[in-house]
Amino acid sequence: MPHARTPFVGGNWKMNADLAAAVELADDVVAGCRDAATAVDIAVVPPFPYLQAVGRTLGHSGLLLGAQNLWPEPNGAFTGEVSAEMLVDLGVAAVIVGHSERRHIVGESDELVARKLRSALDASLWGILCVGETEAQRDSGETDKIVLGQLASALDDVEAEDLRQLVVAYEPVWAIGTGKTATPADAQAVHATIRAFLADRYHRDFSDQVRVIYGGSVNARNAAELFAQPAIDGGLIGGASLKAEEFAAISRAAAARAR
Repeated sequence: MPHARTPFVGGNWKMNADLAAAVELADDVVAGCRDAATAVDIAVVPPFPYLQAVGRTLGHSGLLLGAQNLWPEPNGAFTGEVSAEMLVDLGVAAVIVGHSERRHIVGESDELVARKLRSALDASLWGILCVGETEAQRDSGETDKIVLGQLASALDDVEAEDLRQLVVAYEPVWAIGTGKTATPADAQAVHATIRAFLADRYHRDFSDQVRVIYGGSVNARNAAELFAQPAIDGGLIGGASLKAEEFAAISRAAAARAR
């Protein structure tokens, strides 16, 4: 029986590729994911300088253009930053908020992540909210405390009606780019905890609309088993999204869940 929520797969290219490689990769992703895109919301998330070129390449393929970050103000003296309005102007449909690399390398606070999410939702962008624990926090049994704390902070100013634009990405920090992956059962348990939190905080009719996806060394070999878990609605893909064939295989695994 197909799942009620449309799966979501995002390809986060991070700070990789040059202009020619970005266009070529986007073209290959379109070719490989065209069929899966009929059953899955697929977002391609290149670096800022290549958004316009990649957006043109995606064209009317049905794939979504995503951005890796934004600033919560609409304009002003914020050197080096990009607003939600600018992203919309470029045809961006989704934006990543609170990725662990922003939290732990750049030092973004929970408060700033919340402001960014609010700005994304106000601009009618899909807000891909990332939450996740470090290995030390996991080892000390703090996974639920950290994940739900990040979630509660980010959703402090989010009303139930806004949830239709929200995607929550559970990304255990210890599994990002390390080759380590949470077992399907462990990932399922955290996803179920996230969904229970959403149901408790909001009316279940609204919380049931939220896609909760997994990120952390997802690849073509483990995607089907991860996506088969009832609480996992897709993935936010890092390194594997830079390989068109592998990203297409992951997208097909998500499509198989939906059909």
